[in-house]
Amino acid sequence: MLDTFLFAFNAIVPIVVIIFLGYFLKWIKLLNDNFLNIANKLVFKVFLPCMLFYNIYSVESFDSIDWSIVVFVVSSIIITFVLGIIICKFAVKNNKQKGVVLQCIFRSNYAIIGMSLSEALGGASGLKVASVLMGFTIIPFNILSVFALMMFNKEAGVKPDYKKMLKSIVTNPLIIASVLGLIFLGFRELIPVNDQGNLVFSFSRDLPFIFLPIVTLSKAANPVALIVLGGKLNFSSIKSMIKPLVGATLSRLVIVPAIALTVAILLSNYTSYFNFDKTVYPALVAIFGSPVAVSSAIMAREMDNDAELAGQLVVWTSILSIVSLFIIVLILRSMALL
Repeated sequence: MLDTFLFAFNAIVPIVVIIFLGYFLKWIKLLNDNFLNIANKLVFKVFLPCMLFYNIYSVESFDSIDWSIVVFVVSSIIITFVLGIIICKFAVKNNKQKGVVLQCIFRSNYAIIGMSLSEALGGASGLKVASVLMGFTIIPFNILSVFALMMFNKEAGVKPDYKKMLKSIVTNPLIIASVLGLIFLGFRELIPVNDQGNLVFSFSRDLPFIFLPIVTLSKAANPVALIVLGGKLNFSSIKSMIKPLVGATLSRLVIVPAIALTVAILLSNYTSYFNFDKTVYPALVAIFGSPVAVSSAIMAREMDNDAELAGQLVVWTSILSIVSLFIIVLILRSMALL
């Protein structure tokens, strides 16, 4: 139990520390609002796309994909999104908060902590499954996020612009990076190998002047995004948003993982198509049990939703996930699933 707690603590607390570093730097006036706004756009349009492209391109191969896992994960994300729409429509009063709460319900921080969390729980085999699922979760997460942040515009007194919504999806830097990553990965599968078993052409090996800058920029995504998030925090506003904050946090950390993991266990035990083992559950924990994505706050600000609530949700789901992940891992280990 101590090892489990230390793992969850060490996986999540560094995120919280960097967020509060951003808050401290703004407090001592080393950062100002103008810098934070520009940095926010830089993360959204440059750093995060580079990170997503690199993560997807780093997937070893499509050959060993267990499509039952992909079907379950993508279907669960879509079902959670649909159920979240119903909940937000009737349970959240502020229209600019509805999309933010919906995004928190269905979208986890898989891109940032999913890999390390899966590796810590499942070793190399767990990391392999998690890496394959990366390409199949990032795209629906980001496409559905665009819908989530725009679909309640009409209720907020803004006429829905479907052309703008489609344009937001097509031009979303995160979606473009994810699609390019899958295209490059698919292209790599078609490249023949030489007598030594190596690819005759490799993007990373033969075009390092392009590939290495992408890798370098991808490493800046997490720390800069978290510092910007911390700099935008305003704790004095928590009282005015306590209900959506509590409801969304409970949904992200308790309700969604409880339902998704229970369904996964039942399907694995009582159907022949789904057969999840110890290599799969680490990725499922990371996808459904991790805190809300850091980029959710960036997208909320870029798309004129309640970015303040979105930022608070990143902070509090990250802090409280230390406890929730510990409980999830403890339960699954007691069931011999981890």
